[in-house]
Amino acid sequence: MADASSTEPAAWTRDLLASLGRADISNQHDLHIDGSDPVIATRFRAGEAAASVIAANATAAADLWCARGGRPQRIEVDVRAAAASLVSFAYLKYQGASLDRRGQATTALYQARDGRWIHLHGGFRSRDGTLELLKCEDDAGAIANAVASWDAQALEDALAARGVCGAKLRSADEWRVHPQGIALAQVPVVEILRLGDAPREPIPGPRADERGARPLLGVRVLDLTRVLAGPTCARTLAEHGADVLHVRSPKLPSIEPFVIDTNPGKRSCFLDLDRKEDAQQLRALVRDAHVFSQGYRPAALARRGFAPDEMAQMRPGIIVVSIDCYGHQGPFAQRPGWEQLAQTVTGMALEHAGDEHPALVPAAINDYTTGYLGALGVMRALARRATEGGSWHVRVSLARTAMWIMSLPRTAPEAKPGGFDVASIAPWIIEMDSAWGPLTRLGPIARMSATPPRWDRPPAPLVSDPPAWS
Repeated sequence: MADASSTEPAAWTRDLLASLGRADISNQHDLHIDGSDPVIATRFRAGEAAASVIAANATAAADLWCARGGRPQRIEVDVRAAAASLVSFAYLKYQGASLDRRGQATTALYQARDGRWIHLHGGFRSRDGTLELLKCEDDAGAIANAVASWDAQALEDALAARGVCGAKLRSADEWRVHPQGIALAQVPVVEILRLGDAPREPIPGPRADERGARPLLGVRVLDLTRVLAGPTCARTLAEHGADVLHVRSPKLPSIEPFVIDTNPGKRSCFLDLDRKEDAQQLRALVRDAHVFSQGYRPAALARRGFAPDEMAQMRPGIIVVSIDCYGHQGPFAQRPGWEQLAQTVTGMALEHAGDEHPALVPAAINDYTTGYLGALGVMRALARRATEGGSWHVRVSLARTAMWIMSLPRTAPEAKPGGFDVASIAPWIIEMDSAWGPLTRLGPIARMSATPPRWDRPPAPLVSDPPAWS
């Protein structure tokens, strides 16, 4: 899609849907987006951007409901609640809740020898590789001294050569002329590409007039993702009734609050794809799946036989979702990255706080929004498969999402962020019984008159379920 020029979130919703082949919604569902930014302390219209994508998702789900024989419905999205969803892990309350802060010093902005800034990201396995390259201890002062002995570009290149995370702070103008920025500017914020031919498939599941029917009931989703965009994509599909099986490797670390935040509505299992038997089990799951969502670097699954085109041969009609940081083509396509690095490279962090003391937007603005965009792509691909047939590839990325958000108008300089208070968010807070005991959390944001989004199961600890469809 062309980046947005309208000032109204409902128009951004219509533009998103139109870019994915959806006709104008004005004479169908009754859509309302209420409230306005700023909510979060940034001039980017983060809450309204998220609200517009959540509204697009609800509309796409309502369309699938109509394809089952249901009627159009009223859709409401609150901007303040949508903004809260960009920090939804912060609303978790459960026994023993804590966020592991190891690697915090290696995940921060540091100033290099040439005066430029670079954002290191030592999360998961990048921490040790970062410290080995810098030849220092895991201490903020030691890291700052080590970074100050490098030029920022040289350090970015060296980190990339090691396969660990880090990115030089750039302005939006610099990103626009960078080869990766140029590559991303040439693709829509949500790509839906045809992988191959396959017969038309009706939306799976019961008709709207059958008991228990929901927009995505009967749609089977394999979720091979972690932190945060990928799991958010599958969580969004689950809230509309999809059967989601979250598949993780037992070799990979996890962050408990993020698992709890993004796993409601899902079952969860382990498969080690380096084991022949487990790879065969995943292939069996793929053959009975409708959607395969993955958030790893393309080569990681392709070398194990799970490239998108291979899955289209394995299961004609499948919808493959690929979610990454920097995009799927261009010189950065194979680099690992996270929310912080998407903000850093695209100019978002620099505009937010300035170059003297740069800082990130205080929310996972690109992570969650990209997850919502991925779910939107899936639902539109399901609709297209029903009318056109085919296997489809949905592609989204954190950096492309950041570029879209940055294309939207800003809030007024004098506007004060509304922030979050207990009363304003209370209507979206839900309680669940979970493996962690009583759990309080932020629930689904969209309100739909006929098919209200909900999760039918609490978040499951990793490896709670067998690797099989229910």
